[in-house]
Amino acid sequence: MKKTPRIYRTDPYLEPFEGAIEARHRRIIEARERISGPDPENFVRSINNHLYYGLHKEADGSWVIREWAPNATKIYLIGEFNNWKRTSAYELKIAGQGNWELRLDPMFLSHGELYKLFIEWPGGGGERIPAYCKRLVQDPVTKIFCAQVWDPAVPYSWKHDKVLRRPHPLIYECHIGMSSEQRKVASFDDFRKDVLPRVKKLGYDTIQIMALQEHPYYGSFGYQVSNFFAVSSRFGTPDDFKRLVDTAHGMGIAVVMDIVHSHSVDNAAEGLSLFDGRDDLYFYSGPQGHHPAWGSRCFDYGKDEVIRFLLSNCKFWLEEYHLDGFRFDGVTSMIYWDHGLGKDFGDYALYFDAGVDENAVTYLGLANMLVKAMKPSAITIAEDVSGMAGLAAPFEAGGVGFDFRMAMGVADHWIKWIKEKKDEEWSPGEMWYELTNKRSDEKTISYAECHDQALVGDKTLIFRLMDKEMYFSMNMESVNPVVDRGMALIKLIRLATVATAGDGYLNFMGNEFGHPEWIDFPREGNGWSYDHARRQWSLADAYYLRYHCLQDFDKEMIHLVKRYGALAATPELLRADEEKKILIFKRKSLIFALNFNPVDSFADYAFPAPDGDYFKVLDSDEKRFDGFSRLENDGEHFTMGGNLILYLPSRCALVLADRANRK
Repeated sequence: MKKTPRIYRTDPYLEPFEGAIEARHRRIIEARERISGPDPENFVRSINNHLYYGLHKEADGSWVIREWAPNATKIYLIGEFNNWKRTSAYELKIAGQGNWELRLDPMFLSHGELYKLFIEWPGGGGERIPAYCKRLVQDPVTKIFCAQVWDPAVPYSWKHDKVLRRPHPLIYECHIGMSSEQRKVASFDDFRKDVLPRVKKLGYDTIQIMALQEHPYYGSFGYQVSNFFAVSSRFGTPDDFKRLVDTAHGMGIAVVMDIVHSHSVDNAAEGLSLFDGRDDLYFYSGPQGHHPAWGSRCFDYGKDEVIRFLLSNCKFWLEEYHLDGFRFDGVTSMIYWDHGLGKDFGDYALYFDAGVDENAVTYLGLANMLVKAMKPSAITIAEDVSGMAGLAAPFEAGGVGFDFRMAMGVADHWIKWIKEKKDEEWSPGEMWYELTNKRSDEKTISYAECHDQALVGDKTLIFRLMDKEMYFSMNMESVNPVVDRGMALIKLIRLATVATAGDGYLNFMGNEFGHPEWIDFPREGNGWSYDHARRQWSLADAYYLRYHCLQDFDKEMIHLVKRYGALAATPELLRADEEKKILIFKRKSLIFALNFNPVDSFADYAFPAPDGDYFKVLDSDEKRFDGFSRLENDGEHFTMGGNLILYLPSRCALVLADRANRK
């Protein structure tokens, strides 16, 4: 078997850091061996905290609950079954190495009962949610969270346990709670019945679900996690979520979880902070244990108990819910001691100097190893803005092992061009560079915009292009140059992004049809309103509004790149015409010709192209896409003298396919 070359052999800029890269590689191996011994095959088996800690029902019907709380002096199980009183019958016993345990006969606990722990420590004590709790519910009046015994009489039976490989995922990013048009918190069942069929029809083959781990504040978008093993009860039961995943798999849609291991809520009542009275049980001690920008707690990735907790969390979600991978949130915050705040990553040395939390890098390497060993078809995606070299390179090459990294700069540059430049100043050459600039040894997920750009305080791309005109001129009969410009450019932007995408593409729920307005979760500042925490699907389904034109274009675009397997090839530049504002490139057997010129159309535009007999497979100017049908009679195109000749209307995109490779 051919040996995988190290990343410093394929990238001369990394040669000075050979020692640091090899040291990082050794640290990950040493950490794995410390956890599971020298046999790599034992690694997956050794990650089993979720099977030991927390509340479990034994084979004989009895119950056992275990907790790690080395600073505790006493621990009681309290709940509805004992009127929330601390009694000797429900007192946990010391089990060694900071562990506590309580065994109970079957009749002591029943499905649906609420419970907590009461932990006493030197100088204090308080109620706590078990660290490995798998089910919580929130009282609708008091808003207090409690653990709940989850032991349904009939366990969920999986029907579609498929292997869904996604070398080039087309991702539909979504939030369950805001997926309904109604002013409410939508459920897993709502999403399964109403949104999954839309995703399937649009052509996306992967959903990336946000906010699955339990979080006390709904408005955090799920990024202030309190209970890492519990699926958020706001959206339904564990079985409801399993049914959603199962249905998605039956449709051929993979399910990726947006997992948060970058920090935890500061709340002691719901989370892990001060769990047994100690400030540093799960988190770094002192200032390093507190995130200065997020007001949350930072995990101590150098502590084996924490590493096991987080690795067990990955294993639990894969095993229990049959997921197809993870998008790791906040990786930049994890891997730098300063969380990357205010830092310009313009020097490779910053990826290997004392500013890097190598404990966190080691953990991420182990997490990727575990996921791949458990489910080789699963994918892992890193949300990292720093561009750390090797993060998404294979472990065998000296990398950290992520399958993909988010191409976060692409969205930033679309915003920059819209905000800072006139249309006639857009540079096709600059555009091409920024859309395709990536490390050759790492795969990326590109996107024009994700949920970040839709949040209150920011603007979606279509809102930047149209602003208030969206409120008045989105009906099909309106005549408005601002809206015409916005409709044309948003199609070009999305097509250029997916067509140049590194190895995968992402769209946030509703952006495919240009969802109006922003996302603002119910909070005191907006009168606890759900007006902006929902998706108005009816706009996309109304034939008399322009939104359905954008949705139809997105559907055709996604089906096209999937049908031709376009993302499996590297895009090749054919022409970047700065004067005329034309960008033309080839990807696999497709040719993408985009005219960004705001005014001028070009007849008989010639450019170099491979020999072939080409025909039109997508035209952004079609009437059904709210265009002007200027290419309605466009026919076949033959390469002549090494050139293709096209008519390219202003603000129009044309995609051609070689007839020899017709799909």
